[in-house]
Amino acid sequence: MSVFDKHHDALEYHETMMGTPRGRLAVAMDLLTDSLALVGQHGVYCRSERYPGKPKMDIALVLEQLADAKLLVQSALEELKAKN
Repeated sequence: MSVFDKHHDALEYHETMMGTPRGRLAVAMDLLTDSLALVGQHGVYCRSERYPGKPKMDIALVLEQLADAKLLVQSALEELKAKN
């Protein structure tokens, strides 16, 4: 199943409201936000033995990459908004 099939309803709603590129970016932003929450919850249970109170290194790296991707998508949305 393609990404367009899996997220058809959200894409249709956001693309109708914002246009195709912005709508797709908005859905990507929602997916990144949900992914950050899921990985963050997982990080609560997978704690580093080396650094108590912090998630394991692989979880920390995934969280960092997701946060970076979310910031890039957010900046693209803001740039598109500023042009109109």
